[in-house]
Amino acid sequence: MHGAEAFSISHGKASAYLPVIDLLHKYFEISADDDARSRRAKVIGNVLTLDRALEDTLPYLFGLLGLVEGQDPLAQMDEQIRRRRTHDAIKRLLLRESLNQSLIVIFEDLHWIDEETQALLSSLADSIGTSRLLLLVNYRPEYSHQWGSKTYYTQLRLDPLGRESADEMLTALLAPSAPLSRSVAGEGQGEGADLSSLKRLIIERTEGNPFFMEETVQVLLDEGALVRNGTVKLTKSLSELKIPPTVQAILASRIDRLLPAAKELLQTLAVIGIEFPLSLVREVTRKSDDELSRMLDDLQLGEFIYEQPAVGDTEYIFKHAQTLEVAYNSVLSERRKLLHERTGVGIEKLYADRLDDHLAELAHHYGRSANTRKAIDYLDRAAERANRRGASAEAIAYLKAGLELVRNLPDPQERASAETRLRLTLRRAAVASRGPASAEVGDLNDRLVELARASGDQSVLFSALSGVSTYRRWRAELTRAREVDEQLMQLARTSGDPARLALAGFLTGATFQQLGEFARARSAYDEALEFERELDSANLPRWFGLDYEVVCRSSLALTLWYLGYPDRALAISEQALTRA
Repeated sequence: MHGAEAFSISHGKASAYLPVIDLLHKYFEISADDDARSRRAKVIGNVLTLDRALEDTLPYLFGLLGLVEGQDPLAQMDEQIRRRRTHDAIKRLLLRESLNQSLIVIFEDLHWIDEETQALLSSLADSIGTSRLLLLVNYRPEYSHQWGSKTYYTQLRLDPLGRESADEMLTALLAPSAPLSRSVAGEGQGEGADLSSLKRLIIERTEGNPFFMEETVQVLLDEGALVRNGTVKLTKSLSELKIPPTVQAILASRIDRLLPAAKELLQTLAVIGIEFPLSLVREVTRKSDDELSRMLDDLQLGEFIYEQPAVGDTEYIFKHAQTLEVAYNSVLSERRKLLHERTGVGIEKLYADRLDDHLAELAHHYGRSANTRKAIDYLDRAAERANRRGASAEAIAYLKAGLELVRNLPDPQERASAETRLRLTLRRAAVASRGPASAEVGDLNDRLVELARASGDQSVLFSALSGVSTYRRWRAELTRAREVDEQLMQLARTSGDPARLALAGFLTGATFQQLGEFARARSAYDEALEFERELDSANLPRWFGLDYEVVCRSSLALTLWYLGYPDRALAISEQALTRA
């Protein structure tokens, strides 16, 4: 039986497919040291070895894993179609693997899951009723899903322990030689009345919550109320014990009792994240290996963190998300900002040759630092990557966070430039998510025109007006669209740029076509095609990556049909299809 596991993290909620990508990396055995070529080879080799019929899934897997070479073949695909086919590619891969061997797929902490991963899991859950695939998930009570009605769905609720089970667990925790949370429940070792009374008190205070019980025993050991030295003894009366009322208070108390250097390290780890490699901790803390190793060992001994298996670098993980949350919240705001920036710098240094793998982390850390410029840059880059994956909701979240930070830039010109860059990316995501005629897209276009006219940037102005033309045409505001088309054509002719002339010609033709002025539409499309051929022969880039020979011929074919030339329309359509 083969297994694969992934987990969600709290700041990963805005990062689309993060646990899915982690799962695929493990499935394809992709390591952090692999370059793009090695990664592609591993994906291709695994997929084709599994089943050559899965070859058509490769573009979607490459797109998701950021392994596209050259022009992205999915760049112009409708977002919803791309999303559905990406989910289908992953699902087909897992279901086909399950024919060879029974498969366990584990997703943890669904309460922090992103929308895209949620949609994939829902799709997968619909398809595994008769497969040899076991999907295991865990989540907090506030998370909800639609799987409960399925006959093959089973829910195991992890309720607080009953008195008997809680007593058994405390017997193990209070055993003379058993380390916390790693022991196996055993006999009571002939415990005295004081320990029996203590166990009853702990069960009452914690209401049978296992983690709360563990931390309560640990805090009593930390403060010396419990002593383990061959036997376990209670050094205070029950009335003298001060057991904090919540697990968060217990954790805060335990963290406060750490030596200053150990507490500072734990807080630093909480800023880095729930999982962290030793190399990154070294970069952020700037401590010697010997000192760092000793302190990490102490934190493991105190059961704040655990070392976990990893290839190459040593990795650690927080014992519990609440431990991280309490430690993080205990860091003063200014120091927290500094640590987030140091973490960002550390990631840049360690992964300089593969930063695209870490854009979500860099956006997270710089976004919570005082380095506004880098925060904006990485939020924009993370949004671009999300757009390439067809995850427009994620891109929009990044970009809106970036626009909030733009206000903090001191220089007005720099503010305007950064806002323009973010809004151009945001418009692309909004068009994919809301459609070209949505009010949000209209507002974005208007603001981009305003920014472009203020800066005098003709390239941005042309891009913004192209959006306005499309927006007006989709809303059937054709007279206004025509006015914008004339401005576009004037800008294009002034620049002499064949790419601008091709786009302006296409947009003009599209407006004339909707107006029913088919002869003028035909003329505009023919002119656009002349410039497209010039672009083709010189191998020049197109605006928005569009191939205007395809779009112009497709639209020209419809225009010719309206004009009464069905044979020519059919020939032009076939040319467009061949080109596509």
